[in-house]
Amino acid sequence: MAPSFVRSLVFGGSPLPWVGCLLLLGASACTPASASSPRGPNLTVAAAADLQFAFTDLGRVFEAQTGSKVTFIFGSSGTLAQQIENGAPVDLFASADEEYVRRLAAKGMVVPGTEQPYAVGRIALVASRASGPPIATLEDLLRPGISHVAIANPEHAPYGLAAKQALESARLWDRLQQKVVYGENVRQALQFVQTGNAEGGIVALSIADVPEVSYTLVDLSLYQPLRQLLVVVKGAKQEGLARQFATLVNGPEGRPVMARYRFLLPGER
Repeated sequence: MAPSFVRSLVFGGSPLPWVGCLLLLGASACTPASASSPRGPNLTVAAAADLQFAFTDLGRVFEAQTGSKVTFIFGSSGTLAQQIENGAPVDLFASADEEYVRRLAAKGMVVPGTEQPYAVGRIALVASRASGPPIATLEDLLRPGISHVAIANPEHAPYGLAAKQALESARLWDRLQQKVVYGENVRQALQFVQTGNAEGGIVALSIADVPEVSYTLVDLSLYQPLRQLLVVVKGAKQEGLARQFATLVNGPEGRPVMARYRFLLPGER
């Protein structure tokens, strides 16, 4: 079961000024990953929304180990990358699509040599438990009783693009487009299903295990691999801590956490 995640900021949409802690899209304020008050400096991590549960757990481990607090900013990878380009004070960027890290690197906005693959994501078909019969296949989304199908916006959310690719591969996209509703990121797409505003959807497997929905793994052959990459941002105030967090994610303590949230580890497929 997914953990509580009240101590983070989730955002999406157009670029916004960075003035202290913001309250966006009904999300919680900027707060550390644990309820304690770590003694050390603050590490700021911009992370794809599919990482919310896994990185919240890892943040608690990191704070206990280092005495420093972690503030997570969760959102779509495209929006986070744009915010970093606009000068967001971020130390580490964990993208759900390696391409966004490559683009930042091409613009000289990352610390050379700090790019690390850390996971391969998977998508799941989700259904509201309150909406009626279970949705077990992509074809079930065509049922008359399914009025809304939630996915993240494929223009800037890698998991939304993967959802669209899966529906295209199954030759369902054209028939379902009128039903599709877009979340700013994959967590918001899931929330549409959790609240019953959408009967079904396609989201990250890593966040699908919540009480309000049932879920089914989507065949990996239907979409391009979601190769996820992290990197230290150039000009990071806490470059050393960012490197330590990256080491934790890919180390003997972090990898089992990622696997617990159903990520494939680098090299697995």
